[in-house]
Amino acid sequence: MKSIIYVGMDVHKASFTLSCFSVTTQETFATVKISPDAKAIKKYLDGVSLSRSEKCEFVCGYEAGCLGYTLYHQLTAMNIRCVIMAPTTILRNSKRVKTDRIDAENLARCLAYGRYKSVYIPTAQDEAVRDYLRMRDDHKLMLKKIKQQINAFCLKHNKIYPGNKSKWTQAHVKWLNTLEFDGYLQDAFNEYMITYRELADKVERLESQIEQLAELEEYRDKVKKLICIKGIKTHTALSLIVETGDFSRFQSAERYASYIGLVPGEHSSSEDQNRLGITKAGNRHMRMLLIEAAQCYSRGVLAKKSKDLKSRQKGASPEVIAYADKASIRLRRKYIRMELVNKKKANVAKTAVARELACFIWGMMTDNIA
Repeated sequence: MKSIIYVGMDVHKASFTLSCFSVTTQETFATVKISPDAKAIKKYLDGVSLSRSEKCEFVCGYEAGCLGYTLYHQLTAMNIRCVIMAPTTILRNSKRVKTDRIDAENLARCLAYGRYKSVYIPTAQDEAVRDYLRMRDDHKLMLKKIKQQINAFCLKHNKIYPGNKSKWTQAHVKWLNTLEFDGYLQDAFNEYMITYRELADKVERLESQIEQLAELEEYRDKVKKLICIKGIKTHTALSLIVETGDFSRFQSAERYASYIGLVPGEHSSSEDQNRLGITKAGNRHMRMLLIEAAQCYSRGVLAKKSKDLKSRQKGASPEVIAYADKASIRLRRKYIRMELVNKKKANVAKTAVARELACFIWGMMTDNIA
């Protein structure tokens, strides 16, 4: 029989710290610090195997972090079993001493006794599309920041856009192009506008590419279903699909919302019940997308569809459209009830709507639309 050795790996950019644990002996051993290389891990495991008088089967594990899935794929290619452990699910030591050695030993024990939850490993294409979408989001944030800087620059130099009209419309940009400043102020303003135009053009080009990615065979049908729901367009739909991967791995809609970190925390004892804010565990990016999507339910007429939403629903099955409309009406009513009747803060109401929106998305993607 083979002896199973659990290898905890505390991984960093500069070094890996490895530690073995055997359930039979209940001891950690062979704790070392090595270079950050998968080949060095293979050499280490071969050395441990030779030092023991029995055949060994290794199970390696490390915390999800900046290294992503690269190390996992490298070890798997070498036929070494590996798992990526979700940091929020790992049972931590109660001691106030933290070192790489202690962390590696603790990871090895958690591997052996199952005191963790493994991270879902996306396909290579899902990972590539996810990183592309996040890159687009980074540029969108840069565009938002340069807009804020231009607005602040104009206000500081008493250039006020007339009336209460919305900014960054075609009329507003046309007005900006007519502004004149003295001396170097004009040069500074021109540089701001050049950066704005470059970023606006780049974001437009990236969004066009995202529309093409959404037409890939693996994503087309799923995206067409999700965009039937109010507040979810192509970018958000595709992001949710590649970030989640397999929706069926969640047993219920509540589990999916919990995975995103949209469920409330609790700190209760005996008869005292204390509800906290949302846990913010899990995927921060998805949480941000859903809260942003939920903002559209704070406005508009109940059950009234925009032309854009009608266009997105065109061609979808009657069952999907009915489910999406049911979600839109329910979420709009929920927001109205929370803000106007229960007097909740707007952000609290939007977060609650986002949580329920996540549940509807799970239902759509797992065909639970009855």
